[in-house]
Amino acid sequence: MLLTLALRNLWRNRRRSLLTLSAMVASSALLILALGVFSGMFADMLASGTEQYHGHMVISARGYQEDRDLFRTFAPSDINLQTLEARPEILAAAPRLRSFGLISHRTQSEPAELLGIDPGREARVTTLSQKLQKGEPLHAEDQTGALIGSGLARKLGIDIGGELVILTQAADGSIGNDLLTVRGIFASGDRHQDNALVLVQLGWLRQLLVLPNAQHEIALRLGEPLLAAPLADTLATSLPAGFEVLDWGDLLPQMRDAIAAYDVSRLIMVGVLYLATGLGILNTFFMSVLERIREFGLLMSLGVRPWQIRLLVLTEALLMGLFSLLIGVSSGLLLTWYMAQVGVDLSDYISPISYAGGTILPRLHAVFIFDNFFIPALLLLLISLLAAFLPANRAAKLHPATALREG
Repeated sequence: MLLTLALRNLWRNRRRSLLTLSAMVASSALLILALGVFSGMFADMLASGTEQYHGHMVISARGYQEDRDLFRTFAPSDINLQTLEARPEILAAAPRLRSFGLISHRTQSEPAELLGIDPGREARVTTLSQKLQKGEPLHAEDQTGALIGSGLARKLGIDIGGELVILTQAADGSIGNDLLTVRGIFASGDRHQDNALVLVQLGWLRQLLVLPNAQHEIALRLGEPLLAAPLADTLATSLPAGFEVLDWGDLLPQMRDAIAAYDVSRLIMVGVLYLATGLGILNTFFMSVLERIREFGLLMSLGVRPWQIRLLVLTEALLMGLFSLLIGVSSGLLLTWYMAQVGVDLSDYISPISYAGGTILPRLHAVFIFDNFFIPALLLLLISLLAAFLPANRAAKLHPATALREG
C-alpha cells in the first residue's frame, strides 16, 4: 500500500516533481562528466611524469636518485629482469644508464641529459618513442642513433640525419666524446624532456662512460600505477642490500600531493553541488507535505501509525532518487563515453601546462573510473533521503484532529 501511495503522490504535482527530477538528473550527469574529465586530466599528468620518463617505479642503488652520482651503478646480474617481470603486478622492466654533458651541432651547444636505454625493453615501460614528431624509434642494431627532444632540436638547429657531437665525463677520469646521428625527434609536452633529453643506446653509453656491464636504474611499468607505493615496500624486502625501490610518488612528490588533493576536492565538489540539489528536494517535499495535511490526518485517524507516515514520505523521496539515479547515471555514462572517445582539442587556444612534475595536455577527455559513478550515485540517494527526512518527520508528528481541521 505504501508503495502505491508513494507512486501516486509522487506525480500528484507533475510540474514540481519533474522540475526536481530534472535538477537531480542534471546535477548527477554533469557531476559524473566533470569527475571523468578531471580524472582524465590527472591521468594525462601522471602518464606524462611516469609513462614518458620515470616509469611507475624505479630500482637503483641507494641514494642514486638524490645525487645522480655517475659511480652509483650495479651489474645486470645483481637484479634479474625476468624475475621482476614474473611478478603479476609488474608488466615490464627496463635497464638504464644516465649521464649529463654537452651536445653540439655545428656552432650551437647545449647541456643535455643522455639516457642510455635498451630500445625493446624501454618501449614496454615508457612512451617517449611513441611521441615522435619526425623520424623513427631506435633499433637495437643501430648503436650510434639518438632520439632528441623537439625543443633541444630547435635550439641546435638540427633535423633528422644530423650529427651530434657528445662531450661528457667518463668514469675513468677521461673526457668521453663521440658522434651520434639523429634518428627521431620527439615532443612529449614536458618542457624538461623536450628541451634537454637525448635517448641513446645503452651499450653505446656504457662504452662512452667506460662503464662496461653497468647500469644506474631499472624502470618498471605496473598494471595499477596507484598501487605502486605498497608494491615498492614489498619489493624492497626481496632485493639485495644497498638497493632502494622508489615509486612515482617518491620521485614526484608534488604530483602525489596533487592527486591526494584531487580526492579531497572531488568530495567537496560533490558536496557543494548536491547541497544545492538537496535544498531543492527539501522544498519539494515540504510543499508536498503542506498540501497533504488533511490526507495525513485522515490516514492516521484510520489507524496508520506515525512511523508509516514517515516511511511513506521517505519512500517517495527514495523513488524520486532512484528515477533520477537511473536517468542521471545513464546520461553521465553516455557523456563520459563521448568525451573518452572524442574529447575536445584545445591546442589552438592553450599550450601544455607543466604542473607538479607532469604535464596537463591541451585537451579535454574523460576516463572511466568506478568511483566517479559510485560516489555521485550513492550520495544522490543519501541526499534525497536526508532532504526528505524533515518533511517526513513533520508529517509523522501531526495530530489527526489538528491535521483534519487544518486541512
